[in-house]
Amino acid sequence: MKFKISCLLFIKDESDRLLMIRRKKMPNHGLWSPPGGKLEMNTGESPVECAQREAFEETRIELKDNDLKLFGYVSEKNYQGNNHWLMFMFEVTPVLKYTPKPIDEGEFKFFYRSEINGLSIPPSDHQLVWPVYDKRNRGFWGLRADCSSFPPDLKIEVSP
Repeated sequence: MKFKISCLLFIKDESDRLLMIRRKKMPNHGLWSPPGGKLEMNTGESPVECAQREAFEETRIELKDNDLKLFGYVSEKNYQGNNHWLMFMFEVTPVLKYTPKPIDEGEFKFFYRSEINGLSIPPSDHQLVWPVYDKRNRGFWGLRADCSSFPPDLKIEVSP
């Protein structure tokens, strides 16, 4: 299996709602996820550079290094039986004052955090992504998951 590295961006609007994208492509076709994307490893792109590039490509927001707060990572073995993933999770500090236009990856919409668990999101995000997001103010978090079975076998690698 290939190992893929990505970033997820947690972007809020002025009402403290989180930006989500309903994906038109795999993985997670038809499901809501935070925006983000894969590192361009052939160029030596860092996770911060990936977050900045993806933010601009998807939302047209230009971010500086200090606009991003890395609060955790999730390492998923055998996700959907296709790949291993390492996802860096960034909180974006500037608020977005508009809903981005749809792109070839999907359509955007803002949601309150309390609404997200009721959306069609990837099943593993309930155990992996959102619990780490909810603990972001308690320090840096790392989570390792073996997705060979559901629910995934979870282990905390780094704790605050």
